[in-house]
Amino acid sequence: MTPDLFAAQCDAEAPVCGVDEAGRGPLCGPVMAAAVILDPERPIPGLNDSKKLSEAARDRLAPLIRERALAWAVAEASVEEIDRLNILHATMLAMQRAVMALPTAPGLVLVDGNRCPALPYPARAIVKGDASEPTISAASILAKTARDEAMRVLDAAWPHYGLAAHKGYPTAAHLAALQIHGVADFYRRSFAPVRKLLGRSPAA
Repeated sequence: MTPDLFAAQCDAEAPVCGVDEAGRGPLCGPVMAAAVILDPERPIPGLNDSKKLSEAARDRLAPLIRERALAWAVAEASVEEIDRLNILHATMLAMQRAVMALPTAPGLVLVDGNRCPALPYPARAIVKGDASEPTISAASILAKTARDEAMRVLDAAWPHYGLAAHKGYPTAAHLAALQIHGVADFYRRSFAPVRKLLGRSPAA
């Protein structure tokens, strides 16, 4: 798309939406994405890349974002979709679902990273946008807190994996738990550490 055509398609009065994901690297659970349209009349101090914020800060900011934003939505792609599509395409699918779930149509979508999902709106990818664009920062926080909550829910049912602590990432403790307890249904079988264990997993 040429710059002139891009500009022509962006209504200056239409809202800007930020999009980000959480959970590409973990071995289990869905990948989550959030889309947020902030209200310039209701600023939210302290927005930043969720990875640069403490868990307490994210948990404090998430309800403020949901309360003050003009619109927001959180969506996911399932473990089955991750295994079928691969993690990149599943992430794009989760982002697409989040944007399309917004009750307000955006005039421009800003996406963290170097590529955009297929959308019916003008979109621009911004590398490290979660640290430079407040709308993407807000989406980063909502996606991360939603993903962490999903891990806490799984941890309540499957406490022996330690999911509440490592959130599904391949830590030494997590890999050791997998060796002992096997691969449950919510694990991503296309991911190498899980795939290697499946041959000797009691849950395979």
